[in-house]
Amino acid sequence: MNKENTALVIIDVQKAFDDNKWGERNNPQAEENINKLLTLWREKGWKVIHIQHLSDNPGSLFHPENEGFAIKDLVEPLEEEIVITKKVNSGFIGTNLEQVLQSNGITKVVITGLTTPHCVSTTTRMSGNLGFETYLISDATAAFGMKDQNDTYYDAETLHAISLATLHEEFATVLTTEQLVSDIQ
Repeated sequence: MNKENTALVIIDVQKAFDDNKWGERNNPQAEENINKLLTLWREKGWKVIHIQHLSDNPGSLFHPENEGFAIKDLVEPLEEEIVITKKVNSGFIGTNLEQVLQSNGITKVVITGLTTPHCVSTTTRMSGNLGFETYLISDATAAFGMKDQNDTYYDAETLHAISLATLHEEFATVLTTEQLVSDIQ
């Protein structure tokens, strides 16, 4: 990988996900791994893009007037880094993400963030479908447990693993932080 064509995309690493309402979460080290990649990207001078979920609902944790809208300190954007707000799961829908990638000559996208089965998965699928060489970093994302339509509960680790499995070799190459770092250096 080289700086001319690779972007690190950090999706929805916002304080809203610290709220207890989400329940059990896997991969508590996700933000630390994202920070490790962010530090490496910054050292190399490569393109970093932050995606931030914005809700129009004043009651939402993701509403701009609520503390949850803020990006977590561990991955806080630098002034020169791009921050794109989105209102749906995909970082590509209703935003200029595709245009930003194309205008910067980006052909490879490394995706991290929250949460695996939602915004991370949706953005990863679109990235692959749009023709970007897409990498999803398995330990730099996380999931929360949830119930299905039949009230069956699925724990966070199961949802995370299944989400990664549905993306690997179809929409993206799934790697760990360490695998990606080793590939770069």
